[in-house]
Amino acid sequence: MEDVLCVYHRPYDPRRPQVCVDEKSKVLHSHTKGREPLPMCPVQNGRKGQVLREDYEYKREGTANIFIATEPLVGKRHVQVTEQRTGADFAQLLRVMVDEWYPAPEVEMVVLVTDNLNTHGPWVLYENFSPEEARRISERIEWHYTPEHGSWL
Repeated sequence: MEDVLCVYHRPYDPRRPQVCVDEKSKVLHSHTKGREPLPMCPVQNGRKGQVLREDYEYKREGTANIFIATEPLVGKRHVQVTEQRTGADFAQLLRVMVDEWYPAPEVEMVVLVTDNLNTHGPWVLYENFSPEEARRISERIEWHYTPEHGSWL
């Protein structure tokens, strides 16, 4: 906990942005036939408008994973949607983070805060990229983990 709190007390440095990453799985729904939503109606001529009305019945359309990377000191966020939440998906997120969102030479190191999920570590880079590529990406990341049962940090 102290490690993460010390990271949060660092002053803002654009060459070493503090980025927090987490993910959430979501169930995808669609409307069932014959139960499409009733549309909104604006307020007109003094008559009350109507909000969108949807039925409780839905069709399950699978799941999706949402990775969110936030940079709280400047109010930035990046979102990446994947079909699953695997180590390969996390490795791809890290590659995009260091190559596209926070590229060198403008950014020398991404200070990453994440939880202790079994797919959140440098090893996923070595499992999914060549050793040279994995090392290149991992050398641009300073890892910090929230404690177990402390992801609220």
